[in-house]
Amino acid sequence: MTANNTHNEHFERHRAAVLIPTYNNATTLEEVVKGALSYTSHVIVVNDGATDHTSTILGKYPAVHKVSYSPNRGKGIALRRGFEYALTQGYDYVITMDADGQHFASDLPGMLEKINTHPDTLVIGARNLNQENMPGKNSFANKFSNFWFYVETGLKGPDTQSGYRLYPLRRMGRTRWWCTKYEFEIEVLVRSAWKGVKIDWTPVKVYYPPAEERISHFRPFQDFSRISVLNTVLVLITFLYIKPRDFLLWMLKKENWKKMWKEEILNAEESNARKAAAIGFGVFMGIVPIWGFQLLVAFLVSVKLKLNKALVFLAAHVSTPPLTPFVIFFSFLAGKVWMGRSAKDLLFDKHFSIAAVGDNLLQYVFGAITLAIAAGLAAWAISYALLAIFRKNK
Repeated sequence: MTANNTHNEHFERHRAAVLIPTYNNATTLEEVVKGALSYTSHVIVVNDGATDHTSTILGKYPAVHKVSYSPNRGKGIALRRGFEYALTQGYDYVITMDADGQHFASDLPGMLEKINTHPDTLVIGARNLNQENMPGKNSFANKFSNFWFYVETGLKGPDTQSGYRLYPLRRMGRTRWWCTKYEFEIEVLVRSAWKGVKIDWTPVKVYYPPAEERISHFRPFQDFSRISVLNTVLVLITFLYIKPRDFLLWMLKKENWKKMWKEEILNAEESNARKAAAIGFGVFMGIVPIWGFQLLVAFLVSVKLKLNKALVFLAAHVSTPPLTPFVIFFSFLAGKVWMGRSAKDLLFDKHFSIAAVGDNLLQYVFGAITLAIAAGLAAWAISYALLAIFRKNK
């Protein structure tokens, strides 16, 4: 089959190829390959250890780049092998299509056009999730995935599970990926966003055959469990490393201070009481003794209460170095009020024991909660007073 010259030239100008991972999709693979070849001669098929007549089908198309191995390793490995091969062949972009016939080759020009308008962007083909034959579990899984993607990256999008994607390989770099199966498509989105790769969406068509004709290698229990474990890891990394890192980098830019002061502090659309509440709540969450989860809880609660997330996040860093020792010391000191005669002046005295550790920990926890409440209320009152004076003058 001869590719459309105009579209093929666009693929060559952008150094782009179509990448099709496949495993036992012999009934649909040929039509998918023919569809891709009608737009470009730059097609890569990764045979992920297929045991049907996939090899015979691919043998009909000598112009197609083929990557084959055995046994089956999973979609994540197939995509990773495809990325590596594409880079060695000099491609800067790949557009991935599933081999089950769900994607339409007619959407390839629209995906490719995104390189002109949004270069170095990872583009996801957003499906119509309300169309006929769309499995109900797919809609739920997509909403579930969209939510956690937002938590992990702060980005909102209509579809984070579509396999129809434009990957900017050079911009993504040679990352050492973790995942090997379906969950890889979540990992690659989140970790690319962490690296500063822009994420965008464009509408695409999708075909879902009736249930009796549908072929899927997705294993609900095993794969959903793997996805859940991955999201747990990604959320922990987000709030223990990514958020603090991004905050520090943000704080180092002078223009961001000016922007926050103008848009968040001086913004007349938000009342003084709401701003002060965000600051006070942030200080409370920064001190309350749930180390490792303070920013996560602060973020989720601020979203629920519709507080100013920027101010909450900024104020919650009250306990970060170099202030951490002071917060711990004053928390321990405040805990003496609750411990009575068993209160300690130091974290541990010379009679070290498990009981002593328990007593000190309890004193710290009680004191940290007390200090968090007191400091939060004080931060609210002081912030409210200063905002009332300054914003009135403005």
